[in-house]
Amino acid sequence: MKPADPSAPFSGPFALGTLAAPGQEPFPGLVLPEGSVLDLRTALGEPALTTRGIFERWEEFLPRLHTLAADTAHDRRPLAGLRVLAPVEPRQVFQSGANYRQHVIDLEVAHRSPDDPRSTEEARAEIAAVMDRRAAEDLPYVFIGLPSALTGPNDDVVLPAWAEKPDWELELAVVIARPAYRVPVEEALEHVAGYTIANDLTDRATVFRRDMPAIGTDWLRSKNAPGFTPLGPWIVPAGSVPDPDDLRVTLKLNGETMQDESTKDMLFGVARLVSYVSQGARLLPGDLVLTGSPAGNGMHWGRLLRDDDVMDGSITGLGAQRTRCVEEPA
Repeated sequence: MKPADPSAPFSGPFALGTLAAPGQEPFPGLVLPEGSVLDLRTALGEPALTTRGIFERWEEFLPRLHTLAADTAHDRRPLAGLRVLAPVEPRQVFQSGANYRQHVIDLEVAHRSPDDPRSTEEARAEIAAVMDRRAAEDLPYVFIGLPSALTGPNDDVVLPAWAEKPDWELELAVVIARPAYRVPVEEALEHVAGYTIANDLTDRATVFRRDMPAIGTDWLRSKNAPGFTPLGPWIVPAGSVPDPDDLRVTLKLNGETMQDESTKDMLFGVARLVSYVSQGARLLPGDLVLTGSPAGNGMHWGRLLRDDDVMDGSITGLGAQRTRCVEEPA
């Protein structure tokens, strides 16, 4: 399987990534639109620098990154031949659920009780009204993911033998720069370094505990298998993304479009999500806030992931990722 095109267009003069040459240590890279990369350890004179380290000093480094992107004197190398890894190693991953209006409506309808007396149209109308009230009056739904679930944007995704209903969920991911705690909505975007792509895979069969229905959802088991969250390829600085609440999220399965929706359909936009998370937890540089997935998952189509499936994911201005599913031996 060929990886996604490493020079797939992204917004702005540069993006950030983590790359590795065969047999060598990963390095933080300044990725340029023509398909080349600059090793920031050398360019910034800091041999131990990591991508997360850049976000920890974001206000200091950002103007220097702009200067480097415009300076052709530095030694650039082609992306071809380099492995593209997950672009950052966060300490914390916060995941938003049920955050796209149409997605929630589809899921609620798909999971209706067989004896529900409402027609499909009646159910959709009632659920839509609930979603509109929730967006106006309620709070986001956010849970915690594991950094160990992250993998590169072109790595194979291993489907665990126990996962009966593995599903895709392409999402806009927010990368934090400045520490954030109890930040108001009006100031939340000041703490955002940039944006990337995440595919937050879910095993639908294990979302709800059959043995303890009153407990509710089991996100540990259903979402955190190793490699269940392909991330990247790049982190595009926030200044190059004019409106994160107006981006196109597209996922294709074996070439067929399954998800194709704007982030306008989010019930809670980026600023509200970041602010909400910060009310109860301290966000740290390099942390991720996943913003939820739009309509068009496998449960909606009645087609879940299986061995040798190929997923192509893209978001406006953030590049593209391609992953192949590999079934774990029983």
